[in-house]
Amino acid sequence: MNQDYIKAHPWSIIEEGFSSEQVESSESLFSLGNGAMGQRANFEEQYSGETFQGSYIAGVYYPDKTRVGWWKNGYPEYFAKVLNAPNWIGIGVMINNVPLDLNTCKKVEHFRRELNMQEGWYKRSFVATLPNDLEVAVDVVRFLSLDLDETGAIQYNLQVLNSDAEVEVVPYLDGGIKNKDTNWDDKFWNITKIASEGNRAFIESHTMKTNFSVCTFMQSALYVDGIESDIEPTAEKDDASVGHSYIIELGKDETLTLVKFGGYTVDTNHPKDKLQQAAHTVLDEASQLGFDTLLQKQREAWAQIWEMSDITIEGDVQAQQGIRFNIFQLNQTYLGKDSRLNIGPKGFTGEKYGGSTYWDTEAYCLPFYMATKNQDVAWNLLKYRYNHLEKAIENAEKLGFSNGAALYPMVTMNGEECHNEWEITFEEIHRNGAIAFAIYNYHRFTGDYSYIPKMGLEVLIGIARFWHQRVNFSEEKQKYVMLGVTGPNEYENNVNNNWYTNYLAKWCIAYALEQLKIVQESYPEDYKRIIQKTNLTQPETEDWAKVANNMYFPFSEKHGVFLQQDGFLDKKMIKVQDLDKSERPINQKWSWDRILRSPYIKQADVLQGFYFFEGDFSQEELERHFDFYEPFTVHESSLSPCVHSIQAAKLGRMEQAYTFYLRTSRLDLDDYNKEVKEGLHITSMAGTWMSIVEGFGGMRVLNDQLCFAPKIPDQWQSYSFKINFRNQIITIHVSAKGNSFEITGNKPLSIQVDGKSVKLIPGETTKA
Repeated sequence: MNQDYIKAHPWSIIEEGFSSEQVESSESLFSLGNGAMGQRANFEEQYSGETFQGSYIAGVYYPDKTRVGWWKNGYPEYFAKVLNAPNWIGIGVMINNVPLDLNTCKKVEHFRRELNMQEGWYKRSFVATLPNDLEVAVDVVRFLSLDLDETGAIQYNLQVLNSDAEVEVVPYLDGGIKNKDTNWDDKFWNITKIASEGNRAFIESHTMKTNFSVCTFMQSALYVDGIESDIEPTAEKDDASVGHSYIIELGKDETLTLVKFGGYTVDTNHPKDKLQQAAHTVLDEASQLGFDTLLQKQREAWAQIWEMSDITIEGDVQAQQGIRFNIFQLNQTYLGKDSRLNIGPKGFTGEKYGGSTYWDTEAYCLPFYMATKNQDVAWNLLKYRYNHLEKAIENAEKLGFSNGAALYPMVTMNGEECHNEWEITFEEIHRNGAIAFAIYNYHRFTGDYSYIPKMGLEVLIGIARFWHQRVNFSEEKQKYVMLGVTGPNEYENNVNNNWYTNYLAKWCIAYALEQLKIVQESYPEDYKRIIQKTNLTQPETEDWAKVANNMYFPFSEKHGVFLQQDGFLDKKMIKVQDLDKSERPINQKWSWDRILRSPYIKQADVLQGFYFFEGDFSQEELERHFDFYEPFTVHESSLSPCVHSIQAAKLGRMEQAYTFYLRTSRLDLDDYNKEVKEGLHITSMAGTWMSIVEGFGGMRVLNDQLCFAPKIPDQWQSYSFKINFRNQIITIHVSAKGNSFEITGNKPLSIQVDGKSVKLIPGETTKA
């Protein structure tokens, strides 16, 4: 834990007291999103202190030219970056010609922020003394509408407490925005039109290179003590911005209220030449509803989301706050409406990692969306990868692969690889396996096989072809080996025979062969179409089988464990507990050379494999590998603690499982990795959900049946969650006194609880 200023609350994130040192961290923590756009918790009014301005539009990106010391063949030409979009939230405030700026105020008191996760809004309030000694009280509510997902709304209330004063408020749009993280300080946006029409304003712009066209819009209305003012605003424009100036004589203790609607219309959803017209339509609808009604609809929309996705924890407010924060941010980032979109590691909260798609989606996020939404959402995530299959084949061709071999990108926005670190781009090829595993996981959980003959088998063939070409036969070992790879543990680069990658390759090939046989027998027309399209032959699949059946796996007879890679035991094996705390996190304190020569693990590759393929290994094998690798794991990957929590719970080590759960659920709230100001760890938040549902709840699908092995940490009195399993909603309640299950629908369902068969009947509570 590196910060503890967030107040414990079951439904809200709360900060009390103003600190300039916390501004950027809070901008991340209090971020808003609605699946279509997002906004860091920047102040509406001017702030001259350290701040990270961030407004983002889903699917809009820029190909920032790769910047490296030297070029390597096959290198991606660019790194796709989510763009800091034109700013729509701005409201300039001047009181007797002095700007309201919390960085220059003489005093800031009663400062409070709240992110209400239950209802989906953000509120900020404070009392400030300006340099001219005027005292002002400000109260602001902001939300991004789920119903009108191109629209955000702000209600900005201001009082002057100790005098009458002239107040100028200027709601504005700013198109002169740059990304904080750029390779060459390129200009990302080109403004083509700035317009003002009454109380509405518009900036039309397009991205350079990718040519996304966007209309940023706003509408404002001014009220005094609840009565709408008839003051006509004065338009103020320059080359990059447009504002509406309202000047009013405000009496002491009178309340000035500015209501502002704003947002974006994009040419991915509207004709390029009709974006301003579309913005008018959005504003008409928002105006007709009004701020209060739109906020009420926001509450109702979030209530519907929470009805299915909430996890309740009794007796531990920090744990409750943590899981709800994670679930809230996941739903703010992606709602499954658009198969063109995916889940960036920072969502709408920052620019790090380019805001692009990683393997995190398939490995961590898919289970959450499958179980808390309906299978259509998960289908859209899988369809996203199928739509990018041709690009994956092109990516492989750039590296010298052929015959339809597919290498899915480590980082992408449009299917093309755009990561610019060679040890990741060329070598972290395990991402291919996560995509194949997601196809398997989807079928296992939903029971829906239709994706495989329609789309998935083509993906599996491309992936199997890649693995077949990526290995080579070692005469010395008389096995197939895989050289020069990087596993999930990025603290070991360019290694030979990473166990996790080798095991994935073997499994992917075997799974592809199995699905080929099923589709041939049960879906002959699809099989014929796929074989013709891919030119797959029996001799080729026989060669695949040779690889899968004769893969090399490094193993230590002394320790009885699979090794992360060849030579792992050649390192100086000093455990993490023997490291001085002042040297942590090592990724911020050590040179990269020193990290690569150490035994320290960012996230355990072998344990990730044991998590995916749990059924392939015994409990005793899991325990042996967990005890061997966990002491060397520094958990400096956000994806690491959740897997360890799940496996500790399976081993019955509940105190350890609980500790890992707290770390993953409060990773950002408590800033464990000292980087929250850069944005939140969105994709790993799905791992927090997994820690409870799969870890403490022990949920699995085995032999086509839903199974549970519930356990509860000593710190909790009870917990409960819901699962949408094959269109039946199951509610699980776990306490120290026992477990209960309920099911909705019209038909009973047989499940396993602690290895015993239990029949759930609609309308009844079943104890088990």
